[in-house]
Amino acid sequence: MKNLTIDRLLRPTEHVERILVSSILDGTYPTGAALPNERALAAQIGVTRPTLRETLQRLANEGWINIHHGKPTVVNDYWQKGGLGLLSTLAKYGHFLPNGFITDLLEVRMTLLPPVAARAAANHPDRILDYLDTSSKLNEDPEMFSKYDWNLQMLMARNSKNPVFSLILNDFASIFNTMALRYFSQKIARQASRGYYRELSNAIKGNSGETVAEIVKNAMQQSIIIWRKIKQNFNKPQTNQSHNMKP
Repeated sequence: MKNLTIDRLLRPTEHVERILVSSILDGTYPTGAALPNERALAAQIGVTRPTLRETLQRLANEGWINIHHGKPTVVNDYWQKGGLGLLSTLAKYGHFLPNGFITDLLEVRMTLLPPVAARAAANHPDRILDYLDTSSKLNEDPEMFSKYDWNLQMLMARNSKNPVFSLILNDFASIFNTMALRYFSQKIARQASRGYYRELSNAIKGNSGETVAEIVKNAMQQSIIIWRKIKQNFNKPQTNQSHNMKP
């Protein structure tokens, strides 16, 4: 188990989470492995047993581990047994995310968001249009784009008249915001989103729910294509610029 030095900026339960989740994700405690007993684990991490117990219970609720009273606590196959709450925790440890995970999330969004947008446009078109009208004020700042785009998705969810949509999207928030800054750092992504906001506004004004859903689906598909290109560029080895310099 690595990095046991207590981070004073974290609450004790957050410190325990960081140690345990990192140790699960880096393979120190693989799926099926038993954690040390409570007394030993608390001493190893440097926290009290009540603090450890509180964190273990929360991780069990998310699906990371399985607690059997009187038996060792075992690491779950969390990809199969974890719940949506696991996403929020996982988002804090992005460097452990498997290849293709962000694309998987974007595909889920592509399935979820189009009907949500159509319902919101049918229920409260004025609210969505008022918000889309403010897109003209967006500058080229990636953080501004990230916040704007996320707020649009949440506005759609809240106005769909189905509160479950908001609950689901809330669990995507941390990962989306982490990914979105990289995504919107690229000009092609900002341009695509500006076009999407215009098309969506025109569709809502035309009072066509089917068109709204189709525009959102197309935009989500395009975002996956753009994300894959961005990822390829980030994964390319850096060239030695000195080879290209003129003498």
